[in-house]
Amino acid sequence: MSPDPAGMRTPSERRRNPLLRALIEEMLEHVREVNRHAAEWTPEERARAEAELSAIMSRVRGAATGQDTTT
Repeated sequence: MSPDPAGMRTPSERRRNPLLRALIEEMLEHVREVNRHAAEWTPEERARAEAELSAIMSRVRGAATGQDTTT
């Protein structure tokens, strides 16, 4: 299935990989959380949040490319 003119994938294509969709939702929620609280966090809390986001992004890349990143 090809993307629509705006570059967005069709709903049926998004549902083909529920794991990827769930990981993207997790990543977006984490980004929102960082955005809401980063100004009040200590450097250690910010570093922990960045490390968690990096781990989520790694899992997203793995799911998108078909590689297992859980090991």
